[in-house]
Amino acid sequence: MRTPFLRRTFWALLAAAVCHTACAGELVVIVSSRSPVSALRTDQVADIFLGQIASFPGGAEVVALDQRIGSPERDEFYAKVASKTPPLVKAYWTKMIFTGRGQPPREVAGSAAIRKMVADNPSLIGYIDKSALDASVKAVLLVH
Repeated sequence: MRTPFLRRTFWALLAAAVCHTACAGELVVIVSSRSPVSALRTDQVADIFLGQIASFPGGAEVVALDQRIGSPERDEFYAKVASKTPPLVKAYWTKMIFTGRGQPPREVAGSAAIRKMVADNPSLIGYIDKSALDASVKAVLLVH
């Protein structure tokens, strides 16, 4: 009696883990192809998206664009780049706004819209699914 239940549970968990790994797209942090920035470290990206710094390493202004709240891309991005769950991100920005120390990045609906906006403005930075990359933008960090 116990063995079939455990076997089914094991296979269900294994299938879920494989699907999560195989089904999840890779995220990339992007800047305009016209931007002089060619690479960023994970900590630099986290600082930009958490409002800790407002310029690229070379000194040029940077403005972050976020995916919509609740999107899988956003949740994955903050988990991997800033080690924050959605409730922790919300709490962080609530505190920053309340204390007058910052405003969260502007939300944009989807990778295609973020890619277009970033391509048109070298001051912008965003993150998109790797499959949405084209020559108008360049990846400066692979999120993993």
